Amino acid sequence: MTIEPNTRTSECRVLYGCMGLGGSWDPEPYGPSDIDAAEAAISAALDSGITVFDHADIYRHGKSEAVFGEVLARTPGLRERVTLQTKCGIRLADEDGPGRYDLRAGSITRRVEESLTRLRTDVIDVLLLHRPDPLADPDEIARALTSLHRQGLVRAFGVSNMGAAQIARLQSRLDVPLVANQLEMSLHSRDWVEAGVLLNTGGATANGFPFGTLEHCLDHGIRLQAWGALAQGRFTGRQETPAERATADLLTDLARRKGTTPETVLLWWLMRHPAGIAPVVGSARPERVRACRDAALREPDLTHEEWYGLWTTARGVPLP
Repeated sequence: MTIEPNTRTSECRVLYGCMGLGGSWDPEPYGPSDIDAAEAAISAALDSGITVFDHADIYRHGKSEAVFGEVLARTPGLRERVTLQTKCGIRLADEDGPGRYDLRAGSITRRVEESLTRLRTDVIDVLLLHRPDPLADPDEIARALTSLHRQGLVRAFGVSNMGAAQIARLQSRLDVPLVANQLEMSLHSRDWVEAGVLLNTGGATANGFPFGTLEHCLDHGIRLQAWGALAQGRFTGRQETPAERATADLLTDLARRKGTTPETVLLWWLMRHPAGIAPVVGSARPERVRACRDAALREPDLTHEEWYGLWTTARGVPLP
């Protein structure tokens, strides 16, 4: 059975990242309190207009997916209201070897089947390849993804942490379009935006972002998703440098003037970029999720000057 790609991922403003759900980062079983905590976080996301939930098979050793599946099972009709995205391709250290990447066809297929079981669903809306595997054969990957699509197990595909050349090479083997690329992007992790302005400067040598990736994704309809979008609380919680403290003050002032929260303004900074970036909000705390509500429901309300003001303040030094 072949099914059409789910288009809701391309339309979403903000995603909820489920890495914080499921209890501890070890193989110990989750308990009822972990399911209740997941339900509270999911409810906060839905209340905030967020309906796309981002997973990975390794999050909390699979427990993040499992507790989400528990919430789906106890909430009739919820599966029809949400879009499920998950990732595969990272293997945690185990008896077979060290932490590693694995995009062999058999591994992709097994991980998808395991995710379907944990999530208690019969289809994954979007599957991302979590990180590049240097040993991967793109033709083998394409065969695995094509088979999953034709069986109706996965609706659409994307990548994570990949550059333009890697995406183009994989897409050349696929008949279905890659719809997303998830990268670390925030006001703190700025290589993605600075790669385009540091050309012909000394700063270019220290920038590791693969130049042209944003442009490639824009030109080919690949939605950019930003993991780490809240910058681990550097501007809305703890501040460790003068630049972070100054940026936090500026965010607070902008939020006050625009009638919203600093978290929302921080996400708006990403969303204001013409690449159409969709931030991933990864907090397990319901109040922090709700602080992002306006980012999901309102257009980014930042002027050209305000956007640059946040950027230069976070940099701590003027632009070249």
